[in-house]
Amino acid sequence: MSSETIYLDNNATTRVAPEVIEAMLPYFDGHYGNPSSIHRFGGNVHKQIEVAREQVAGLLNAKPSQVYFTGCGSESDNLALQGFYRRQGHCTKLISSSVEHHAVLYTCKYLNRHGAALTELAVDENGMLNLDDLKSQPMDDRTLLSFMWANNETGVIFPIEKITEIAKERGALIHTDAVQAVGKVPIDVTATPVDFLALSGHKLHAPKGIGALFIRDATDIDPLLIGGHQEGGVRAGTENVPYIIGLGKACELARKNMPEENTRVRALRDRLEKGILATCKGALLNGDPVARLPNTTNISFEFIEGEGILLLLDEYGICASSGSACTTGSLEPSHVLRAMGVAYTRAHSATRFSLSRYTTEEEIDKVLAVLPGIVDKLRSLSPYIKSEEVQVPLPVQG
Repeated sequence: MSSETIYLDNNATTRVAPEVIEAMLPYFDGHYGNPSSIHRFGGNVHKQIEVAREQVAGLLNAKPSQVYFTGCGSESDNLALQGFYRRQGHCTKLISSSVEHHAVLYTCKYLNRHGAALTELAVDENGMLNLDDLKSQPMDDRTLLSFMWANNETGVIFPIEKITEIAKERGALIHTDAVQAVGKVPIDVTATPVDFLALSGHKLHAPKGIGALFIRDATDIDPLLIGGHQEGGVRAGTENVPYIIGLGKACELARKNMPEENTRVRALRDRLEKGILATCKGALLNGDPVARLPNTTNISFEFIEGEGILLLLDEYGICASSGSACTTGSLEPSHVLRAMGVAYTRAHSATRFSLSRYTTEEEIDKVLAVLPGIVDKLRSLSPYIKSEEVQVPLPVQG
């Protein structure tokens, strides 16, 4: 990345930490043995995979035996959801929300087309789930709840602890897509006894192409990939050793750096957010103002296009997003914002800024220096409204 690039799109992907790269490099060359081999050269590699498993487990307060390596967060979600369905068959009941990542949203709809019952719960204008709606749903031991720990677009954090309590009281199982939350907020699968938890390496400074699924003991699912004994028979295929090592190191670093994520990074996010809301006409926050990831803000600029904002920011070397990276190029507004009831004119301008521990104060200052001018320029070109007709809202409190 250029030294002039200001990268505020960390919910899409993160820079691979230098320490992670250093940990990975020996496994491309000097330690290239197959971890399934009986000889010592391969056996030593297997030992390092188990070290990485311990590192991932440590971040979740899980047992290493409960961690299974996958190719990405989407595969982890699919392994949990489809694996449960394959075991339960047409008796499967799925309960999820309307704002899930497409890896969950589309998989649930796919399973529904193949016989599973599906209930999709709505959210309020802040993107928050109504727990009374959840409590009203019938559940049994053939029911799987699937709710994300934190939303990838708005950063809104669901009350997974309470959702898990409801599931356990009814004998149901609970899966959480925690891809955006892992490494940013504390997660303890002992205190919050979810049955499945999906995570992805490239969201916490490991490479793309590696993920993991936490599976609680005695939870039976059928594998998606068959043909090998790897990962306890849950996920066949020769292990992606360098990337597993990298994920382990990234989890170790995330555990160490989480206090910074929740103090310095949060303070930078709040400074950026308050500055935008105070200086940009028509700027409005999307999502719960409190129950959010410490690195994420999603802001709309009414009556202008988000794509225009992103293109002009890019001319200054500033990287942001109009929502999920998985839907870039779509002409439709975010399904998350639509589910929240955000007006069409506001949803189309939604811009997500997501920070990391590498974000600096100087970078935030640069964004605040150029963004008001960008918004004014685009609004002057808007066929819908004149700039002077839009009022500057008061900055958010807190």
